[in-house]
Amino acid sequence: MDLFVGDIFQLSAELLGPVDAVYDRAALVALPAEIRRKYAAHLTGLTAAASQLLVAYEYDQLLAEGPPFSVVADEVLGLYAGSYRLTPLARSEVDGGLKGMVAAVEATWLLEKAN
Repeated sequence: MDLFVGDIFQLSAELLGPVDAVYDRAALVALPAEIRRKYAAHLTGLTAAASQLLVAYEYDQLLAEGPPFSVVADEVLGLYAGSYRLTPLARSEVDGGLKGMVAAVEATWLLEKAN
């Protein structure tokens, strides 16, 4: 396993090399809405649409400031449906609420390269 530290938008597919899978536990939800589309497109290109396990949070963004930001199912679909088949794997309430302040759901998705 190789770890790269720095600005992901400066990382190229050539430098990264082949990618078998992506585990996005905290990257997408760490980004504000205006950057998420750029991130999703860049990650898809970097990895040649490698399969992903994506974890997102859904909550009322008016009740708590991110990060993590709320990324609802419709947004996940909008970001990735052009390149991936998306399968919702699990949804569970966040014990004690997000940051102990607001009710939230943790949603786990499987993204597989579309044919």
